[in-house]
Amino acid sequence: MHAMAQDRAVKGSGYELVAENRKARHDFFVEEAIECGIVLVGTEVKALRAHKVNLRNSYARIKRGEVFLTNVHIGAYAPAGRFGHEEERERKLLMHRREISRLWGKVRERGYSLVPMKIYFKHGRVKVELALVKGKRLYDKRAVAAQKQTRREIERELKRRNP
Repeated sequence: MHAMAQDRAVKGSGYELVAENRKARHDFFVEEAIECGIVLVGTEVKALRAHKVNLRNSYARIKRGEVFLTNVHIGAYAPAGRFGHEEERERKLLMHRREISRLWGKVRERGYSLVPMKIYFKHGRVKVELALVKGKRLYDKRAVAAQKQTRREIERELKRRNP
């Protein structure tokens, strides 16, 4: 399925995008993406349904053979009052042991990082798209911006010539 078409919530599809880390695509080269589950408490799920989440500056770490999501801000769910959740706690991600070991090898040796790209509901369950990324240098960002600008100019010129 095309990436843009996949992000749209289609009635009856069971997919609803909650939050996307768009800045991550600007700051990193995405090598691969993995879908995983996340351990949440009830008020966090209700806050996600209200789209009260921020993925900026968040990342995942592997500790003792488990993957934890850090710096994800899930806003307070007002009706919970004082029984609500902690907004910026570490949250455990659910992945197969083999996937975790494979990612651990890449993160440890090759200078990769794990960054959450999206949080979404899939058939009623909260999923996180975790990406294995490598940081972009400033000159990489400039090169990508120049390519986009050139592509826009070419499309504009073609549109002008072929009405």
